[in-house]
Order: sequence, then C-alpha cells, then structure tokens
Amino acid sequence: MKLRISFLALTLSATALGAEIPRVSPSEVGLSQDRLDRITRALQADVDRGHLAGAIGVVARRGKIAYWQPVGMADREAGAPMRDDTIFRIYSMTKPIIGVALMTLYEEGKFALGDQVRKYIPELGRLPVVTDEAEVEARREMTVQDLMRHTAGMSYGGSANSKHPTDKLFRELNVLGDNRSIDDFIEKLAKLPLKHHPGSAWEYSVSVDVQGRLIEVLSGKDLASFLEERVFGPLDMRDTSFTVPPPKKDRFVQMYSRTEDRQGIEPSPPSRSTGYFDYESKWYSGGGGLVSTARDYLRFCQMLLNGGVLDGNRILSRKTLELMTTDHVKGVRRASSVLSPGYGFGLDFAVHMDRAKSGLNGSVGEYNWGGLAGTIFWIDPMEEMVGLYMIQALPPRFSDSRGQFKRLAYQAIVD
Repeated sequence: MKLRISFLALTLSATALGAEIPRVSPSEVGLSQDRLDRITRALQADVDRGHLAGAIGVVARRGKIAYWQPVGMADREAGAPMRDDTIFRIYSMTKPIIGVALMTLYEEGKFALGDQVRKYIPELGRLPVVTDEAEVEARREMTVQDLMRHTAGMSYGGSANSKHPTDKLFRELNVLGDNRSIDDFIEKLAKLPLKHHPGSAWEYSVSVDVQGRLIEVLSGKDLASFLEERVFGPLDMRDTSFTVPPPKKDRFVQMYSRTEDRQGIEPSPPSRSTGYFDYESKWYSGGGGLVSTARDYLRFCQMLLNGGVLDGNRILSRKTLELMTTDHVKGVRRASSVLSPGYGFGLDFAVHMDRAKSGLNGSVGEYNWGGLAGTIFWIDPMEEMVGLYMIQALPPRFSDSRGQFKRLAYQAIVD
C-alpha cells in the first residue's frame, strides 16, 4: 500500500466536498505529510489486525482539508470499500447538533438557561429523587442548563447490573425503545424518579433527548423539520438525517461487533440500536438518532470553528459558541466515567481544561464529543483545527484508537 497521498490524488478523489472545503497540501497549513502518513499506517494496522473493517480519518486546518483518508471496507463481507460518502450512524455525535439547534432559539429570546424545564415540559416538573432507596423531594427543579450540561439528575439506565432503582425502572420501562414519538419518550421519563438532585452530579443521560422535545415545544415544529430548516439546509448537510432512504442504502456502513473470542470483529446482529435508521419513524432521538457522512459533519465542525458561520450562512453568534464551550461543571461531582480526565463539560460539548490530567498534546479550550460506534470529532480554536474519525464498531475499539488518532493528528503540526 502506498501511504503517501499526493496533492493531485487528493484533488482527483474529491467529490462535492472538494468544491466546498478545499483540499490542500499539508505544508500549506503548517502540517507535515510524513507525519500525517503515520495516521494512515495506524488506521491500516487496525484493519489488518481485524480490529476494524474500515475507517475514515480527516484533519482540517485554517479552513482547508490537509488529510482525508478512507481505509478498509464499509461492508467487509459484501466487498464494499470505505468511500468518501459512506453514511455512518453517528449516535451521540447527534448531541452537539441538537445543542446548536436549541441555542438558535436561545438567540431568539425563546428561553433562558436558568429556566425550569417544567415551564416548557410540565410532565418533567416536581420529579422526586431516589436517595438510599427512599424517594425525597428534589432540592430544586432541573433547568435548561442542567439538560445541556448533564446535571439534570437523569441517567441512561446504567449498566445491565446496576441496582439503582432509577436505572432498574429505566430498563423496565424501555425508555429509549419502541417509541412512536418524542411524546412517548417523555411519558415514560415522567414516570422515573431522578437519580440525583439537579445540579449535584454530572451523569451522562437522556437529557439531550429532552432537549429535542424542548426544541419542538419552543418552535412549534417537529425536531426533524427544525433541524433541516436551521442546520442541515443552511450548511448543505445533505446526507444527515434520522433515517436512510432506499436510494442511499448502498452507502450505509455495516455495523460490527467483537467476536465471541474477542480477537476480531463480525457483523452485528440486527437490533433496535443498529436498525433504527432503516425505517420511517416519528421518534426523533436528539441524544443519538442521526446518521451522517464525514463530508457533512466536517461542514458542521467548520461552521463551529468559524464562529458560527459557513459560506455566509450564520447559524449562531461567536459569543453564543463561547458560552457553549465554557466549562459549566467545575466542582460538580462526577457520577459517570464517560467524561475523560482533564476535561470539563460545556453545553453539549466536552471541553479540554487540563493537559497534565488528560495527557493530550492538544490545546486547552479544544472541544469535542463522540458516538457509541466509535465516531469522534474535535475542534481546536487555538490551532484552527478540526479532526474527524469515523468507524462503525460496538464496542468502538479494542484499544485507544480514537485517542491515538487525535494524538497523531496533533503531532503532525510543524509550524
């Protein structure tokens, strides 16, 4: 395999993306081609070891793409190669999109971060809190800020062996399954006591799905229509949706999971999680329901890096993005291990706060999030840099492949 990708080859392989966000020689934006080739070798090694079927890695700097590399297969068994326009389940990378969409309504004066959620979704007001097997009155109501920073007191149902009463009831009610609409989801959630007093603990939760309902209440539109109008349409995110229509099915990546001996991967059996995107539904999950492509998500990231605007289409103001990418959980107890060491959390983004604790060669102020099946992105305003890593595997990796991709991208900076 020839690892060095020439500028000419990059240009010739570009689809519509090449005309939108230009591809350049890495040296033009202060990156080293030799060092970027280390990323390709790492991606290919994961494929060769059978840890991944395929991947796409993207590094952009100063508004230009310096590295774009598909490796391996989108569907290994069908012999379908990974393509520039392969469609991925992005799961929780849906969350930052929902946060951005919600904050467009904040900019219109439709709500304040300190507003109680029950003002807009009465069903979620006055929920009790389970403490030592007893239900007590919550010290205060959850706010919109709590929803956006994961301090609303909710959870994701914990692990299968979690004995916490809220987690057990979450699983019994199948809160995220078999919903016909967001209303169905809210109806189930309203039957659950909170796991924590609002504001007292950071626990990764379904609160972004609640944000999706909040968008519907505030806008008077269903979530899918609102996202198309406010985000996907203006940014020309043409393959980002809650479903994959039949004409695009040939571009939809196969999901993989570990083999029983944990030495390789195999196609994942059909499940609600992997098959949700194959049929029309009115259950629009703001917490993890979207599919997208590297092309589309890069456009979303570049808009953020540009201070809220892309190709003359402004989605948010720079000051609103500064608010979203500020640490909102300093001093708050961590009740979930999802947030990496050295990171705080803003409004639907993790925010890098301490390089010594993270062990990362990146910048303080970088912000990011990832998805259940291994997709990740990060945005570094200091270095004017975007990184995007797209795979499809549950669990997402055998080793620290996502962290490795990020570290290798940063080591390619040579200016």
